Amino acid sequence: MKSKIKFYKDKVAINFLAKDAENGKEIYDAIEGHTAVGVLSKQFKDHKEGVTYVRNFMEKVPCVSVGLGDGDPYQGIKAAIIASKTNPGHVNQVFTSAGFASGALNANEHNDTAINVLISPTGTVGKVRINTGPLSSKQNDAIIDVETALAMILDMEAHSVKFYPMGGKKSIKELEYVANACSKMGIAMIEPTGGINLDNFEEILKVCLDSGIEKVMPHVYGAAIDKETGKTRVDIVEKLYEIVKRIV
Repeated sequence: MKSKIKFYKDKVAINFLAKDAENGKEIYDAIEGHTAVGVLSKQFKDHKEGVTYVRNFMEKVPCVSVGLGDGDPYQGIKAAIIASKTNPGHVNQVFTSAGFASGALNANEHNDTAINVLISPTGTVGKVRINTGPLSSKQNDAIIDVETALAMILDMEAHSVKFYPMGGKKSIKELEYVANACSKMGIAMIEPTGGINLDNFEEILKVCLDSGIEKVMPHVYGAAIDKETGKTRVDIVEKLYEIVKRIV
């Protein structure tokens, strides 16, 4: 997997959400660049606004994660177009638009932006839900074997699994299965997301690392954001980074 993301010991980065470019630079510096700083497509009225914002953002933060916004299925295409025009380093996708993102990036000869694909826990180890798109998410759940989902992700030439919503440690056994399957099948990265905080971060990260997967990038959003300012707190970034340095 080629990406602009800088991984600690070539293994771990953390995805944080920034309120603005200044906050993004604070995050980036605090974790010594081992991050993809999140910018949400949902905040833009259209992809043109998003492209302008991300280009300006990247003047201060060299690696950006173009996100959706709470896994919003309607943001997949917008996020893909923004990424295809900015080559940010990382882009989030729902399952049904990952192939679109791959094609758009390749058409623009951007081969160092990693694409993740959203699959969701089901409560059953070994099974995942893949109907995460704008229309499919309104239909009966499409629950399939993890291995089939991963093979489809490889078919789409995507690079990473975003496992969301984790609910903190609620889905940790399912995460363990998915991470091990990724390692065996050649998916380069896993991104556990949802309810991750200082209390459960280490355990969740260890589960992923123990699978032998090439790279891990947990998403820590709400638990790191100051509710008054809307900014991600540098002190929490630093504490999480200390955990990474201790266990990797």
